[in-house]
Amino acid sequence: MSPLFFNIFRMIRIAIQAKGRLSEESVNLLMEAGLSIEEGKRKLLAKCDEFPLEVLFLRDDDIPGAVAMGIADIGIVGINEVEEKNLNINVLHKLGFSKCRISLAIPKGSDYTGLDYFNGKRVATSYPNILRKFFDSKGISAQVHTITGSVEVAPSVGMADAIFDIVSSGGTLITNGLKEVEKVFFSEAVLIANPNLNAEKSEALLQLISRFESVERSRGMKYLLMNLPQDKLDEAIAVLPGLRSPTILPLAQKGWCSIHVVVEERELWPKMEQLRSIGAEGILVLSLEKILL
Repeated sequence: MSPLFFNIFRMIRIAIQAKGRLSEESVNLLMEAGLSIEEGKRKLLAKCDEFPLEVLFLRDDDIPGAVAMGIADIGIVGINEVEEKNLNINVLHKLGFSKCRISLAIPKGSDYTGLDYFNGKRVATSYPNILRKFFDSKGISAQVHTITGSVEVAPSVGMADAIFDIVSSGGTLITNGLKEVEKVFFSEAVLIANPNLNAEKSEALLQLISRFESVERSRGMKYLLMNLPQDKLDEAIAVLPGLRSPTILPLAQKGWCSIHVVVEERELWPKMEQLRSIGAEGILVLSLEKILL
C-alpha cells in the first residue's frame, strides 16, 4: 500500500448512523465501494484498511453537528436532519436510499378541510424548525411543541392535537389512530461535508464520491451479450443503445458478430424479445456491480 494512504492529512472521517435502516444502507454502500469496516463490533470508531477512511458511529441527529464542528469530515444522513439543524455544511451528493417523508397527521376521526385546520392547534414534532418554516410560508398560526421519541402518541395522551413526523409506510400512524393529511418534506440520505477540508482530504473525498457514483450507476442495470447475424446489426443497434453505443465484436463464423451492451433491468425482457425476433442467439444476461465512467 502506498505511504500516501497513511498520510494523516489525507485521512477522512465519515460519520454514519450507529443503528437502524440508514446505518445498514450506509454500511452496504461503503462495502459496495470496496470499503470494509469492523461494523459488527459496534465500535464508536472503526478504520478501513483499503482507503484513508475511518468511520464514526453516531445518532443521526448528531451527524450534521459533528460535521459542522469538524469532528467528522463528512457524513451520511437524511437531508431532513440537515434542513432541521441548518448548520454550515455542504450537501455534496444525493444517495438515493432511506427515502421517507415528513407529514402532518391528525386523529383519524377528525374532519380535515385544509391547512387552516392547524390554526390555533398544538402540533407535536421532532422537527420544529422545518415545521415552523412551513407554517410561516403558509400563514398558519399554530403552537409547535418539540418532542423527542414517540411523537405519534402525543394526540392520544392529550399532549397535542396533531403531529408532524416521519412517514414511511404509514403503518405507525394507523396503529396510533392517526391519518396523514399533508406531505410537507421529502427526504433521502445525502453525503455532507465540512466546508473547510484541506486539499489532501478533498482529493480523497473526490475519489470516494467517484466510487459511490460507480455503485449507483450499476443499480438496476444488466450486462447483455448475444450473437447476431451481421446483416441485422443496424436493427439491433436501434433496439439497444448502450452507455455510449453497443460494443460489437466479430465472430469466427463468417457473417456473425457479438454484441455487448448495458441495459436497464426494467427494459430487459422487451429488448431480449425484440432481439430474438430479428435473429439474436445465445443471449446472456449478467449482473453488474460497478460502472466507472
